[in-house]
Order: sequence, then structure tokens, then C-alpha cells
Amino acid sequence: MSKKENRHHEEELNEEAHAVAENQAVENDEEGTEKTLSEAYEALQKEMGEQKDKYVRLFAEFDNYRKRTAKEILEIRQTASKDVILSLLEVLDDIDRAESQKGQDESENLLPEGVQLIFNKFRRILEQRGLKVIETLHTEFDVDTEEALAHVPVENDNLKGKVIEEIQKGYMLNDKLIRFAKVVVGK
Repeated sequence: MSKKENRHHEEELNEEAHAVAENQAVENDEEGTEKTLSEAYEALQKEMGEQKDKYVRLFAEFDNYRKRTAKEILEIRQTASKDVILSLLEVLDDIDRAESQKGQDESENLLPEGVQLIFNKFRRILEQRGLKVIETLHTEFDVDTEEALAHVPVENDNLKGKVIEEIQKGYMLNDKLIRFAKVVVGK
């Protein structure tokens, strides 16, 4: 209900309270008319205040329920495909392995251009659904998104505490971690 409707409702209650108070006053003796009228008016004002308080609380409760429900529905929609996408990550890992084989020998093109287009389309569809790769290579090791499989001594001081090799990519789905990146960290 809008504020305008709320004011209109209050005005109706006030008018009703006045009408009831006047009817009660007419029925009473002339001596107690003034006293009875003010008592009836106060009683109705009190009742109207209680009703208004109940109405405001109910409206606030409903508004909170509506917001909470909308938020829950949005979260469910964003993570509903999580299980399917987790299953597809294995396929995506296989695609990455196949592409890495392509780069080793340029004389033999093991991946035809059409297959590469399919791989790219597959990645693009997953990205549209909210999947993001966690970039880890040569970044500081982050325990919140990465799992260290090994610590390897490095000669370059710039690589100490940084990821020097990525064993398995990590992924986020709609800004929520769904798979840790498995990495090797320099020490």
C-alpha cells in the first residue's frame, strides 16, 4: 500500500471514529454527553492507533518477506547450473590439454580450425552462464582460491611466494568459488 492509500485509510478510520462517538453521545443523557463523547473518542483513537500499528507491522513484514524471497530466487537461479557446470569442467580440462598438444608441433595441425571454433564456442557459452577462470600464473599465492600441491625452490626472488605452475585451473561461478586452482608455488 502506498502512503497516499495509507493516509486515506487513516482518514476513513478517523471519520468512522467521529461518527461512532457522535452516535454514542446522542444516546446518552444531556449531562454526560460531553464526558461520554470525549471518552468514546479517546477509546476509538486508541483502537485506531492499535489497528494502524498492526497494519504498519504487517506491511513491513510482508515487504521483508518479498525482498528475502526475491534474493533467494536470484541465488537459486545463479547456482542452479552449478552441478552441470562442474561436470563440464572435466571436458573443459580435456579441451585445454588438446589445445596444449596442438602448440607443441606446428608442422602437424592436430586440431582443425573447425574443432578450435567449437572449443571457443563452448568456452563462450560457459562464460555467459557466469563461469570465470581464476588467473593464477605468476600471481601471489592465495589460499582462498588456490590449493598448493608443491613448493619448489626458485632462483629468482621475484617468484618466491608466487605461483610458478598451474596444474589444474580454478573456476568461479557467478563470483562464487566452485573449484580451487591446483598450483605449484615457488619458495
